[in-house]
Amino acid sequence: MDQQPAESVRASVEAVFREERGLLLASLVRRFGDLDLAEEVTSEAMEAAMIHWPVDGVPDKPGAWLLTTARRRAVDRLRRDKTYAARLAVLQVDASRAEQGEPADVSGGLPDDRLQLFFACAHPALHAEDRGALTLRCLAGFTTPEVARAFLVPVPTMAKRIVRAKKKIREARIPFRVPDVDELPQRLPGVLQVVYSIFTEGYAASSGPELQRLDLAEEAIRLARILRRLLPAEREIAGLLGLMLLIHARRDARTGPGGELVLLDDQDRGRWDRSMIEEGRSLVLVALSGESPGLYGVQAAIAALHDEAADVATTDWPQIVALYDVLFALTPSPIVALNRAVAIAMRDGPEAGLALLDEFTDEPLLRGYHPYRAARADLLSRLGRLPEAAAAYREALELAGTEPERAHLQRRLNAIDPETTCE
Repeated sequence: MDQQPAESVRASVEAVFREERGLLLASLVRRFGDLDLAEEVTSEAMEAAMIHWPVDGVPDKPGAWLLTTARRRAVDRLRRDKTYAARLAVLQVDASRAEQGEPADVSGGLPDDRLQLFFACAHPALHAEDRGALTLRCLAGFTTPEVARAFLVPVPTMAKRIVRAKKKIREARIPFRVPDVDELPQRLPGVLQVVYSIFTEGYAASSGPELQRLDLAEEAIRLARILRRLLPAEREIAGLLGLMLLIHARRDARTGPGGELVLLDDQDRGRWDRSMIEEGRSLVLVALSGESPGLYGVQAAIAALHDEAADVATTDWPQIVALYDVLFALTPSPIVALNRAVAIAMRDGPEAGLALLDEFTDEPLLRGYHPYRAARADLLSRLGRLPEAAAAYREALELAGTEPERAHLQRRLNAIDPETTCE
């Protein structure tokens, strides 16, 4: 077999695997109740695809092929282990029903395998940070580095956290059970965090040749719509959906013809999706209709102010700063503080913003966060402190994960230090 077909098949397998992995794992975990088993047979299914697809061709429904293969591998394993004999009898009945096209019994009314498992992994017996990490890694299909970026921690720390969560599930015999309807609101914040993390990785990828991964962003929006139908009285779902729509509305203007990063200041606002913006604005009104605003509702209101403005100069920066004050009171995180400082710089000038940013120089969560270094570089440049700005741009360059981000930072650096070239 020549090299080209093999490379083509590998690309097809990897593309399908990335798109289908979350659904595949969720379906297998729901069926077999064993996360480690689901991960192992999922990997085996991918290996089988690499063997069979070059010979037989890529199937019309590659996701279904992977699921069938993984399910058979799991049944074979369980059949060899007598301790699973009783469970296997039930599983074979379920598998038979599925193959005959009978609808699965979905308790709790959750219509999506992934959402079912998102709620199941939000079990209160797990540490809050472990719940989100486990769900992103195992069920949302994130790599460990992507999960680490979502939580702003080093990759080894995140790897240990995921191992710890899986160990807790085994030792405490936590079932992968869809919670009852009355349990859903209690577990909702963790699920919303996971959905938003999926969207964030789609909006600004942590690594790779492209700035955006639109498939992830759109999947997060789809999941949020399901949640909204499932729990229509939960205002934070409306806030999250509105926030994602208001941001995703700018997707076509965020990159240039060659995939280069286009900042908000330079975007062609005529390319923004106005129908999506209107839907997002209506959801903001729902999210802020109660007595106390939620995290996502406030962020959605900020996004709406950006989308309503004709340009950066006419943006209502005082109102945005006021909303960041509310958000910081709700969640005093370094990321919120960073965004608030940038908004204050737009309202009061770069010196005011830089003074706030410099208060977080030693903040561990921002140490490896390239937008912080880039924001400092921009404000230093605007103040004419070019050597310091160049140093900050170099720091941001070392931390940036995607090629468009690195290229953008390199252009900024070249503008103030032309002798600097990208290695």
